[in-house]
Amino acid sequence: MNEKKELFESTPVPKALATLAIPTIISSLISMIYNLADTFFIGQTDDPYKVAATSVSFVLLFLMNALASLFGMGGGSLISRLLGRQEGPEARKVSAFSFYGTILVTLLYSVCVYIFMNPLLRFIGASDNTIGYAADYTFWVVVVGGIPSALSMTMAHMLRSTGYAKQASFGLGMGGVLNIVFDPLFMFVLLEPGQEVAGVAIATALASVCTTIYLLITILRLRNKTVLSLSPRMILPGMKYIGEIFSVGFPSAVATILACLSNITVNNLVSSYGDIPVAALGIVKKIDMLPMNVGMGLCQGMMPLVAYNYASGDYERMHSAAKWARIIGMTFAGLCIVAFQIFAEGTVRLFIKDEQTFTMGTTFLRICCLATPLMISNFQMNFTFQAMGKGRQSLILSACRQGLVNIPLLFLMNALFGLYGVVWTQLLSDGITLVLSFILYQKLLKSLRELEAESQHGGPALP
Repeated sequence: MNEKKELFESTPVPKALATLAIPTIISSLISMIYNLADTFFIGQTDDPYKVAATSVSFVLLFLMNALASLFGMGGGSLISRLLGRQEGPEARKVSAFSFYGTILVTLLYSVCVYIFMNPLLRFIGASDNTIGYAADYTFWVVVVGGIPSALSMTMAHMLRSTGYAKQASFGLGMGGVLNIVFDPLFMFVLLEPGQEVAGVAIATALASVCTTIYLLITILRLRNKTVLSLSPRMILPGMKYIGEIFSVGFPSAVATILACLSNITVNNLVSSYGDIPVAALGIVKKIDMLPMNVGMGLCQGMMPLVAYNYASGDYERMHSAAKWARIIGMTFAGLCIVAFQIFAEGTVRLFIKDEQTFTMGTTFLRICCLATPLMISNFQMNFTFQAMGKGRQSLILSACRQGLVNIPLLFLMNALFGLYGVVWTQLLSDGITLVLSFILYQKLLKSLRELEAESQHGGPALP
């Protein structure tokens, strides 16, 4: 553990951030690639209904990830802060509670989805043309593969929180590679023609199982080197931290839930213009996962570093980590805008050749990519709040970005400008939220300066 302590406390910030963030970004990119692979292989059928069905079903998978965030993001942040306060035994209780909490909550969610699957799919935008395919995808990915998928996310957060980002990222990346291999095998070899969507879903569920097994073995293998514990005996002692876990995990879950509601709203508004726009926007949202996944991976790598140094009182190092993450994120965002503006046609053509879907998707992509710098900036500030345990500020930003601002704007823009008004909404929403993010961040910096001044005059050094 001394090596990891050095990483958090004394390794130069750019190197420490790279050590934690690069593996996380790579695994996020691999996860993105296998999500794109699903769309790519289904797109080879040239059936926009199948593409639209997976886009609709993805909302329920996304919602399940919100539940995993309760324990993964919340537990991981608290583990890093407890380590910063030199409270390793308490971190063991948090890790065990987070592990078994993920299993219980995801099991309840999967059962509910199975029981109410058809009305849920109708509610989130499935049509008569897509509901059969959507049901196939949802059954395998959410009902069968739900617990492994959520558990792998929680365990990856736990490993990152203790400095083992490489092991976490390898496990998630391995799952992505396996999914890419399994996709064509199940779609075109093992299952009959017409079962392509079910094939993709089975491949995804199986890859999640493999990832979970690897991460489980990794945590057990490292149990003498880390504070992580999977002992059921730690569940009840860990319950005393439920408030601190949820103070960070709840805003993260709310952000994901509101993103799901936003996607449901988008799907319902766009589906009123037909299934082709749903398919086109679904492809664009998958492509847009490139900057989103890099931004999220960068923030997830930054988070343990910020959390540890905030808890230990080293605010200068904490500020430096956030600053470097911001610089790297903005640079990448600018490159993405240039690339998508130039190569939009070729990028969309990779996923579908249906001319109407392709034309619409190309225009959508050139619009949606403009929100990239604003999106990554909001991610970075929100993850900083979460790392510091500032649940209230994180909740405000989460609620505004995808809920209080975005959803009303969707209806307004649709009423004023129709289909393309819906597509432009995310740019406006991220811009408005960024202003709020900046205000909250500046207030936080002011309070930290006051704490630093107090510590220099003999007052309390820790928050």
